Amino acid sequence: MDITKRVIELAIQIQQIPAPTFQEEQRAAFMHDLFIEEGLLDAEIDSLGNVYARLPGKDEGRSIVVSAHTDTVFPLETDLSVKRESDRIYAPGIGDNSLGLAGLLGLLWALQEREIQLPGDLWLVANVGEEGLGDLCGMRVVVDRFGDSPLAYIILEGMALGQIYHRGLGVQRYRITMETQGGHSWADYGVPSAIHELSALVTKLTELSLPKNPRTTLNVGVISGGTSINTIAPQASLELDLRSEDPEALQTLSQNVHALVEEANQPKVQARAEIIGQRPTGEIPEDHPLVKLAKSALAEQRVQVHLSIGSTDANIPLSRELPAVTIGLTTGKKAHTSEEFIETEPLTKGLAQLATIVVGLFNTLS
Repeated sequence: MDITKRVIELAIQIQQIPAPTFQEEQRAAFMHDLFIEEGLLDAEIDSLGNVYARLPGKDEGRSIVVSAHTDTVFPLETDLSVKRESDRIYAPGIGDNSLGLAGLLGLLWALQEREIQLPGDLWLVANVGEEGLGDLCGMRVVVDRFGDSPLAYIILEGMALGQIYHRGLGVQRYRITMETQGGHSWADYGVPSAIHELSALVTKLTELSLPKNPRTTLNVGVISGGTSINTIAPQASLELDLRSEDPEALQTLSQNVHALVEEANQPKVQARAEIIGQRPTGEIPEDHPLVKLAKSALAEQRVQVHLSIGSTDANIPLSRELPAVTIGLTTGKKAHTSEEFIETEPLTKGLAQLATIVVGLFNTLS
């Protein structure tokens, strides 16, 4: 079986293991076993659930870290059925990020097939907490561990082949809570409802003027609260996602949100906002050797290049002024939905791109 087919079959195996954010233990254990079976050194799972293994290089020079996140957005009870077509595979989480994890092994197999021994160590990492409220916790620990010792951090996503994310998109996330005394919907009518007050706040939030350049967004993703249909709600909350290409624009938007929350406080209404996620910004320039190498690797495969900004695990090393990019392995669509799919044919090019970048890095940055 050729490497591309092996990677596809492994991605399906990984996809069949549920791994919601903060519940990645089973998938982490599977990756740990894979690393050991492949004869990699120093295989371990840290206290957070990140999985590490090392392919030793010829020398004790600088290393490279290649990482992919283990978690998905899908809850444990999700139907993980797989549907195959001639050129597509449909399955929740297959591209984001089961294929990214399988790509770690695909890189290893490609180096073995070509009988390449790298000058320095290659660290393969399956990290936790990239999705949702994971807040990139896994990658924070990975970068704390390795610091500036690697030549670069390469982050793998299953889809988005052709994209080179060399800029980290700033994200600020809040949980906003309203509390009132509540009461009976008839007998206590007129008493403030936490749900009504929260709804009024949502209206004001969506009326905020957001700049188009730099692109800045606001999204209320989750709303919860209330006790019963005939109870004036004593508590309600929402989860708010703010993003911007520019740190100052993001800060201004955050300040406006805080101002609206303060305005919502009344004698019988308590409103508060707590930060539940912060993804820092950072970037390397387009003419950085790592970006130029990634572009060249795609051009070699005749894949159109798109230099992009995104919210990925690369945000963490980029925010610490460390060389990092996020790249995709194939194309696909409908990520984070039950209709998610990957296209199988471009994967060969995506894996070749990855191997070219890793081999080239030692010549370019060492």
